[in-house]
Amino acid sequence: MGLFSFFGCKSDKKTDSKSEMDQEIQDLIDKSFEEFNNRKIYKTLTSEIIDNTEDDKLLQTIFDNIETNFEEGEQYTLDKISKLTKGQQAIFSIWMLQAEVNNGGFNQFYYNSSGQFSEMARYGLDFIGAGKFAELVEKANKTYSEIKDKLESKDNGTIESFSESYEDNPLNDLDDKFYELEESENLDSLQIVFIRKNKEEFIKEKSR
Repeated sequence: MGLFSFFGCKSDKKTDSKSEMDQEIQDLIDKSFEEFNNRKIYKTLTSEIIDNTEDDKLLQTIFDNIETNFEEGEQYTLDKISKLTKGQQAIFSIWMLQAEVNNGGFNQFYYNSSGQFSEMARYGLDFIGAGKFAELVEKANKTYSEIKDKLESKDNGTIESFSESYEDNPLNDLDDKFYELEESENLDSLQIVFIRKNKEEFIKEKSR
């Protein structure tokens, strides 16, 4: 009975410890969401704001600033983004590219409305000094143009047809190359360095 009680107590301590750890993790997640939701969004950026923004928050700050060009619920359009500075175009289009490719590959990038920024992203990557990424996106753009008609002919607007679009899709191989390149060259770091060296691209008056 004594031995049983010992192991019983030990098990309770482990359970308590796990519960405390889970709560700590949840608290961190909640705090992170709260900080994100309450972050300051600047309609106008200054050199001082950029200088005083930490690296891990800089890209979000730039993207938030770009988004102030749009009304709530307004769709991003190539025409409107094209009126921004070259630096803003670069950061915006690279953001869209990264979000889509890291979530569902190049196929998803072109399938969604973000695909309209494919050429802007290629130019933007070259503009910020990410030459290897620019070459890869140029290849992806060319590949997509070759299979676009085939993919669209099978697209009936359903999840099933979207899933099937990945079958024997040459863009899949380029996804792997993109992920491998991200491991050797930090694309976020390249953008941060560019922003800090070219602040004038982000503090100019924005077109609407």
